[in-house]
Amino acid sequence: MNPGEEPVWRCLLLRGLEDSERLAILAEGHRRKVLAGEYFFHQGEDAEWLYVILSGRVKLAQLSGEGEQVVVNYFGPGQGVGIIVALNNAAYPLSAEAVEDSEVVGWHRDEMRQLMLHYPQLALNGMQMMGDRFTRLQDRFRDVSTKRVEQRIARSLLRLVRQFGKKTDEGVLIDIPLTRQDVAEMTGTNLYNVSRILSKWEQQGWIVSHRKQIILCKAHELVDARNRGDSLIHSVRKSTKEMGDKVSESDKEKIEAAIAAAALLDGAAD
Repeated sequence: MNPGEEPVWRCLLLRGLEDSERLAILAEGHRRKVLAGEYFFHQGEDAEWLYVILSGRVKLAQLSGEGEQVVVNYFGPGQGVGIIVALNNAAYPLSAEAVEDSEVVGWHRDEMRQLMLHYPQLALNGMQMMGDRFTRLQDRFRDVSTKRVEQRIARSLLRLVRQFGKKTDEGVLIDIPLTRQDVAEMTGTNLYNVSRILSKWEQQGWIVSHRKQIILCKAHELVDARNRGDSLIHSVRKSTKEMGDKVSESDKEKIEAAIAAAALLDGAAD
């Protein structure tokens, strides 16, 4: 395998290493193929293996205590799956399902720990991946808590375009199998809300949807939808601040409460 020949060379886990070191690490790995609809691991299982995706797409999903599924993310070639939990002797907090035929290279956690002792950069990369994932999860929780449904859907679609966007004659295809139910589970809402909003965007010519496919035709409009609520809140808060003492502390508290209530009411519609 030549440097850059496979997506695994782009994985954050292997950054900062010499080509010879990467080859030695990959030589210790185990290739595995998983068919669409099959799982790499299930939520609650002992996290013994960690993987880097060579080809295909993987959906990460978690079941809540009430039995509702939450889609946490989608990963593609060059991204790592199960790395953080496997290095912490934890159980997998979610399940990893191949949404199309996929191939990975994997290491048992004991093998990876030995490799990290020999190649300290591996351990540093693992720590950076942990910090990056934590930051992204914080962003997702903040979105669910404070963003309106339309904003959350727009943000999720734009994020998927950055990950899996593919240019077509109609626009930019999100190149993974993606149903409206998947979008609902990604954004903390329900199928009714997703169908209502996507149908509205389709009528406006912003998107085109086919079976398990969404194509963005006017990404700029989605960016506006993502930012619209934030701009309104910023404008209200800015005006309140500029008015200074003309607005009583009691009124300021009422304004902040109204902003918070708007977010909660929007979430209650979920």
